[in-house]
Amino acid sequence: MSDATTAAAARPRPPGLIIAVVGAESTGKSTLAQGLAARLAADTGLSCTWVPEALREWCDAHGRTPAQHEQQGIAELQARRIETAAQAFDIVLADTTPLMTAVYHRQVFDDRSLDAMATAWQRRCALTLLTALDLPWVADGLQRDGPHVRGPVDATLRELLLGAGLPFTVVSGLDEHRLEAAVDAVSSLVRYRRTPLAGLLTRLQQRDAAQPAWTWACDNCDVPDCEHALFKPASTGLRLR
Repeated sequence: MSDATTAAAARPRPPGLIIAVVGAESTGKSTLAQGLAARLAADTGLSCTWVPEALREWCDAHGRTPAQHEQQGIAELQARRIETAAQAFDIVLADTTPLMTAVYHRQVFDDRSLDAMATAWQRRCALTLLTALDLPWVADGLQRDGPHVRGPVDATLRELLLGAGLPFTVVSGLDEHRLEAAVDAVSSLVRYRRTPLAGLLTRLQQRDAAQPAWTWACDNCDVPDCEHALFKPASTGLRLR
């Protein structure tokens, strides 16, 4: 083994790319994180994984939702699991981050003490995918409070992300369309991580070549209801840029 090869083998592995998936309850976060990890692995040849939500595991184990003093521990556990995964994989899809814990800390306990920690940690993510409110609400045990909380949670997420200057992309659509929207959102990030495997025809390259020279944007793009306008025939409020 040459000196250069030995040095390369001894060099610490750079941490993987972290892509966060956050959103209100029953908006398909877990399904999207799993599906996107599998899709990116197939399309790029990179090692990809997803990190499940620690809160769900905690609630299942304790048979209840966490008390106010237990929230920070759950946020820290989620962060540790994501960071551990990033040491072993090229791309990590995080099914929620400490940011979601901070949002629920606000909503349930009217406590903003986790905001600073959560937004600081979120800066480790290369991109945040925010799942839109266009999926029907479905009951799911202790973790689901009801459809009425989805709007406030979505609004708080946007407030924290925008206030901290953190980049995020809203992902909408049903089934395969939602996954395709997520692939579109992350394609520019993963393109430069590694050259695709020999003979691998990637959707990323095809999609980039087919992109139009313009994109639609909404004058009120920070309003949750804005995404729903995409599914309506009227184009009021949309402009070319």
